[in-house]
Amino acid sequence: MAARRKRRSRRGGGSVGAIVGIVALVIAIAGAVGGYSMLWYKAKAAPTLDADLCPETGPTSATAVLLDVTDPISEITKLDLKREFQRIVAGVEQHGLIEVYLLTDVEGKPQRTFHGCNPGDGESADPWTSNPKKIQQRWDQAFNQPLKKIEEEMGNGAASKQSPIMAGIQRIVIESFTDAKLDGKPKRLVVASDMMEFTPAFSMYKSGADIKAFEGSVARNKFRTPLNGVDVNLLLFQRESSSAVKNLPEFWLAWIGSNHGNFSGIERLTGTM
Repeated sequence: MAARRKRRSRRGGGSVGAIVGIVALVIAIAGAVGGYSMLWYKAKAAPTLDADLCPETGPTSATAVLLDVTDPISEITKLDLKREFQRIVAGVEQHGLIEVYLLTDVEGKPQRTFHGCNPGDGESADPWTSNPKKIQQRWDQAFNQPLKKIEEEMGNGAASKQSPIMAGIQRIVIESFTDAKLDGKPKRLVVASDMMEFTPAFSMYKSGADIKAFEGSVARNKFRTPLNGVDVNLLLFQRESSSAVKNLPEFWLAWIGSNHGNFSGIERLTGTM
């Protein structure tokens, strides 16, 4: 009887081992399926990008930079401007849009030199669902290098017949910020200039930075701009002190406010023109 009980005990132990093995296998399969499902979901959740490397549903934010090249600036001002530009580019998050325009003396026709979204670099890539090396290469070729080239060449202005700053801002806002895909998204405009408006409609060289004189001119309606929801930053190229530049920050604060924009501050760049 004792021997029989031993044999039954061995058979019972074998059954328990088999059950434990089956349970472990089921858990392993469930874990593998769960892991695969998570990877599939993460891959599916990544947005499809368009030709500008922006999500097809629209960028997460928009930043526009207007660089005034209607007058030459000093070497130290160029260097300071480049550092500020680097900070602006670094602040554009993945899937955020950045555009760069050059202000020329042709009224209402700033030259767009870059338009694209930050697709994210290799560090932001998931090695399980993507190829970090290819993503880094895409970021470098389509985003980083073109903006580096702009940075290297910026500040090379030449004396021009006029400086239509308001018309340039107006064009950028209408062309870029009124896209329905940007509704409710953060919008930022950075203007790097001496901020001396100079057009037939209004000239600060004649009237000074006099907001009352501006409001009494044809320029008030001509350059009215819907800045609703737009944060505006000014990078100021400094001129030697004169009556023309007196009250310049106050003038632009008033102009931006009257067009319902958010004045986010003014930064005086190093050096003078």
